[in-house]
Amino acid sequence: MIKLSDRLAGLEESVTLAITAKARAMKAEGRDVIGFGAGEPDFDTPENIKEAGIRAIREGHTKYTAVGGINELKDAIIGKFRKDNKLEYTRDEILVSCGGKHSIFNLFQAVLNPGDEVIIPAPYWVSYPVMAALGGGTPKVVHTKESDGFRMSPEAFKASIGPNTKAVVINSPSNPTGAAYTEKELVKIAEIALENGLLIISDEIYERLAYDGFKVTSIASLSEEAKKSTIVLNGVSKTYSMTGWRIGYAAGPKNIIKAMTNIQSQSTSNPSSISQWAAVEAISGPQDAIDTMVSEFAKRRGVIVDGLNAIDGISCLKPQGAFYVFPNVSKLFGRKYKDKTIKGSVDLATYLIDEAGIAVVPGEPFGDDKFIRLSYATSMDNIVKGVKRIGEAVKELK
Repeated sequence: MIKLSDRLAGLEESVTLAITAKARAMKAEGRDVIGFGAGEPDFDTPENIKEAGIRAIREGHTKYTAVGGINELKDAIIGKFRKDNKLEYTRDEILVSCGGKHSIFNLFQAVLNPGDEVIIPAPYWVSYPVMAALGGGTPKVVHTKESDGFRMSPEAFKASIGPNTKAVVINSPSNPTGAAYTEKELVKIAEIALENGLLIISDEIYERLAYDGFKVTSIASLSEEAKKSTIVLNGVSKTYSMTGWRIGYAAGPKNIIKAMTNIQSQSTSNPSSISQWAAVEAISGPQDAIDTMVSEFAKRRGVIVDGLNAIDGISCLKPQGAFYVFPNVSKLFGRKYKDKTIKGSVDLATYLIDEAGIAVVPGEPFGDDKFIRLSYATSMDNIVKGVKRIGEAVKELK
């Protein structure tokens, strides 16, 4: 048998994708499964965007494009940053990639050397540490507190910086917690990062999905110095319900964007030409669909948070953004069903899907085993029925 690359040691399939695949397989077998695992809006891509994709096909936009994206899309992204974030970029400071995940992968490949540390607040999106390691770096996890709203404090950030620290990842609003940093909090983080010469990696993929009037701020917009030290990552997947179209983008210093573009040129080349033209319409066209989606997500958020908090042994913070809740289930640990004991989040997730037909994602791969993640990017009916089932399943634990 051929020996695999050493860099694959410990590399496993994304747990969120694995849970979603298991739920689909069970449904295909006729099982009644309610899925809270998927990290994608359940709304359809708006019609004007779909029509733009169809039009691109009919007009023959079906060939290779420039590696880093068509100018029309880069210009749309530049306009978005100017309008939404008060940030000015040029075309050579923008790279369009095959989804937000691809943008982050390119970035870590471009900036990390062996021994470089990347500070990653936990709970974190499952792929950050893995992609940092694949890029040759070392993830340095900083655990946040539920009592602090899952936001990294300036003190914890400062204490985690060492001689090999090269970058810090800020994901606001966050996957998996939905936590978001205020402008005041970001100012302090930016000051510390700049004082220590760190690259700020700002993942803003959920920036348009915020509730109760919360103002999402891009850390790059705080000052010219912050902008020069920040790579902003975003995409159309979450905002426009375009997960399958695979368009993400990065904005930042020219030398880093150029390096990321070179890497992309030797791996995937350009993102889908058709998807790029659809993304032009998404970013530049009517934005009404976002308001409709956010309004519905806000209603679902209230129902799922209240429902989970009503279950004995579960407590859940109300998130500021994204479409996830991250309830604390640690009080259920030690309880039993049949001859098995719930020892952690993986055991609980296994119990819920096998015994109750409820697909959730364990907190362990997000960096905190005391929690599970549920996505409320599903129908209100599923949320009501699913939370009820969770409550009934928890009552069965002794």
